[in-house]
Amino acid sequence: MTIDRRRSALMLSALLAAALLSACGGGGGGAASSGGGPVAPVDLTQAPGAPAFTGNTALDGYNWINYRRTMLGLSTLARNAGIDLAAQGHSNYQRQNNTVTHEQTPGLPGFTGATLVDRLGNAGYATPRPYAIGEVISATSNPSGFYQAEELITAIYHRFVMFEPIFKEAGTGAATTSANYTYFTADLTAVGGYGPGLGAGRIANYPIAGQTNVPVNFLSDSESPDPVPGQNEVGYPISVHADTIRTGLGVTVASFTVTPRGGAALTVRLLSHANDADTPETAAAIIPLAPLKSATIYDVSFSGVVAGVPVTRAWSFTTR
Repeated sequence: MTIDRRRSALMLSALLAAALLSACGGGGGGAASSGGGPVAPVDLTQAPGAPAFTGNTALDGYNWINYRRTMLGLSTLARNAGIDLAAQGHSNYQRQNNTVTHEQTPGLPGFTGATLVDRLGNAGYATPRPYAIGEVISATSNPSGFYQAEELITAIYHRFVMFEPIFKEAGTGAATTSANYTYFTADLTAVGGYGPGLGAGRIANYPIAGQTNVPVNFLSDSESPDPVPGQNEVGYPISVHADTIRTGLGVTVASFTVTPRGGAALTVRLLSHANDADTPETAAAIIPLAPLKSATIYDVSFSGVVAGVPVTRAWSFTTR
């Protein structure tokens, strides 16, 4: 199984900020296949409340993104036919040109617009200011939309985009080659104003409190920029997310730790805007520098300042 992803972006209008991040990513995992019909990936437990697996890559990817967002207490993204059209056109373009990219070249087969803003406009979806838009892309031999969306969430820079609290709508598209290589595109937006978000001084965290079956590792080299340069297999990323409203009122980290129950705090790489330009001002993450242990409870502690408000939070999750 191979994964290839190139550059995702969360872009805000000039009223806010030109760009928050660019990224490309992937992770680990596995899938089952059967001649008897669609089969969901074996590494995604169908817990109560999870969406039903349909075998439609675009639909399953959209549903899985909303499923995970809902777990964090984030707003559900309404599906929009215009955004779907833009995302599907971009997946078609990548399939036809055997490429993974956020920019299209005029004159190439399947061209629908050079940039995401262009593609949305050409699909009949206007972007009046203020707006926030983001795009994440995956390309893999696994056609499952659940798998594609979950792998994008594992890749931390992509997760920052997908768990942006102020997004309101989304659209997805997928295209598969004759060699069974699938391109999945998800476009997320908030135009003419932002979604309700979390509110000033509030954060959402992932994995969430009490979550089980959390993966133990992440292949850092499969994401670009590489979140842990010089090291490939690392522990599963742990993150906090706040509203993108305006610059200068983001997340400042005082302390962010993860500890196996009864053990010592792990050595981690901290991603915050203060030390990593690819991390947005309104999010932060820690990545353990070694894979987590299976079937183990991990305790997480975060303290810092969010939009000028002191915030502390402690929670736990259990690995698979």
